[in-house]
Amino acid sequence: MNPVTGRRARGAEAALAWNTVVWGATFVLVKAALNHVSPLLFLAIRFSLATGALVLIFRWRGPLPHARQGASSRGSVWCPILAGGLTGSFLFAGYLFQTFGLRLTTAPKSAFITGLTSVMVPLLAALVYRNRPQVSEVAGVLVATAGLGLMTLQGAIGSIGKGDLLTFFCAIGFAAHIVTLGHFSEHVSFELLSIGQVGAAALWSLSLFWWVEKPRLEWHPILVYAILVTGLLATALAFTLQAWAQQYTTSTRTALIYMLEPVFAWTTSYFLMGEGLAGRAAAGAALILGGVILVELKPLDARLHPTMSKE
Repeated sequence: MNPVTGRRARGAEAALAWNTVVWGATFVLVKAALNHVSPLLFLAIRFSLATGALVLIFRWRGPLPHARQGASSRGSVWCPILAGGLTGSFLFAGYLFQTFGLRLTTAPKSAFITGLTSVMVPLLAALVYRNRPQVSEVAGVLVATAGLGLMTLQGAIGSIGKGDLLTFFCAIGFAAHIVTLGHFSEHVSFELLSIGQVGAAALWSLSLFWWVEKPRLEWHPILVYAILVTGLLATALAFTLQAWAQQYTTSTRTALIYMLEPVFAWTTSYFLMGEGLAGRAAAGAALILGGVILVELKPLDARLHPTMSKE
């Protein structure tokens, strides 16, 4: 890796780390906002605000580039609409399950279950690259699954909370989003990827909220604050940073950095709401993090995963 590429990679990973701070801090904020708005309507407002902000910002800068700067001629083959639509659909699915699940579980539990995204990314990437999972990846999934059971099983075995199950599906959606975004970031400009994915999520939300749920909106200062913070910082800025950063780092390293998100969510929830994890749930959270570390650091395997080869 040359010095310029190294600096870009470090800058990209610093940007991803910043995203984890923002996202981790918004779990409590969103949970409070959902007392005043129905979930899909909240997502529709959030993603619509983010899309409008990105269109204004990027159009003000001038004509949008079609392909990533320095990309091969293959870049012209990839349709930005397809790239934005696919990544945006996975993004919307992740937030849909997370937002509905957050109403039925605590902010720390939601954050730690969402952390399973880091375990799933290399497994999904293995399917994309047609490479069998490594020993560490299989072990990590088993350890994280055991931790998920400790966190979510209440009472009789098999009685997983509905909110926990919904959040588990959100982790699958976010993992698919990271892998897909990493693929398209090699060919499509990050500006178009940012607008495309956020715009697609906005369209999904706007097309569904009026008939999937009974829309509810009670304007309250905490709701306005949540819309502004999540729409501008946690969506418009954060996903633009991710689309740019994944040009210079791998999907696997992105997932590794996003391990920090549950830590910030737990810290914020504890200091602002006094809501933490205790006893069995804390042990489960520790196992989930242990499983993530096994998958990402691969201590049981000498060979590199294909997604670790990006310079």
